[in-house]
Amino acid sequence: MIYFIADTHFGDERIRRYENRPFDNVQIMDRELIRRWNETVSPEDTVYVLGDWGNLSPTLLQGTKYLIKGNHDALTNQAYRDMGFAEVYDMPVILDEFWILSHEPLYVCENMPYANLFGHVHASPLYRTFSSQHYCVSAERIGYTPVSFQAVKDRIQEK
Repeated sequence: MIYFIADTHFGDERIRRYENRPFDNVQIMDRELIRRWNETVSPEDTVYVLGDWGNLSPTLLQGTKYLIKGNHDALTNQAYRDMGFAEVYDMPVILDEFWILSHEPLYVCENMPYANLFGHVHASPLYRTFSSQHYCVSAERIGYTPVSFQAVKDRIQEK
């Protein structure tokens, strides 16, 4: 299966406070994110991390992981590969000729043959979680647990 998540910000106390994450401290936040990930994702699965990874070895998490870099991902692509990501991208990626995977939301309209999966906006009320052409996979919006590609497709098709 394929999963998505963005804005994990492992090890980032400032984001925990800034986004009012429901964890008493960053160590508890990290442990809970790891637990939820590993209870959801199997070793055979693929996970696209849509930016703002944080400070944690991806080898602690199940699945093959791909990183689409966000504004907080400051290491070199090779450094992230050395950490355990299968591949790292500086630009958006198109999956299955329809799904644009990016860190920040991209402009899409009904005249375009694409849908955008993104993060970056966390729980901001300025953005809806999904529409017929977008889905926000920021950790705050998906229960701090990777969301399956099928769940994303089902939600978008409802629109």
